[in-house]
Amino acid sequence: MLYRLADIENIVAVKECNFSQVPEIYSKCGDRYTLYSGEDGLAVPMVSLGAKGVISVIANIVPAYTSRMIHAYLDGDTKTARDMQIDIIPLVKAMFCEVNPIPVKEAMNILGMNVGPCRLPLCEMSAKNHEYVASVLEQFDTSAIKEFFS
Repeated sequence: MLYRLADIENIVAVKECNFSQVPEIYSKCGDRYTLYSGEDGLAVPMVSLGAKGVISVIANIVPAYTSRMIHAYLDGDTKTARDMQIDIIPLVKAMFCEVNPIPVKEAMNILGMNVGPCRLPLCEMSAKNHEYVASVLEQFDTSAIKEFFS
């Protein structure tokens, strides 16, 4: 389907969440599109297949970390990129413990960004998952975000 859109001049980039589709996109479309990972947990593997970056949920919480991780790979430091990808998995899982964007908004509120509640039809996060997200956030350096919003 995507290859049929390749002739439309103003479609220049694609957010792809399905890792297994990336090789097929490149084989059928070449470099016609700039691909971005739409999956935080697969950002580095997607970049290894040619994606130029990630459209990220976790970057709302750890933007510098996310940037360093992608740039490590692009700069040829694959070990650091891989290790960072592995280390961030607990945060990725926490940010998707409920329907997106409920967890990331909860995390931002926990960190003092005061982004408010989700709007309907989304609902408030469960108390159990609130505690889960809060405990995972304690494992990561979120000081830059806290300082920015204080």
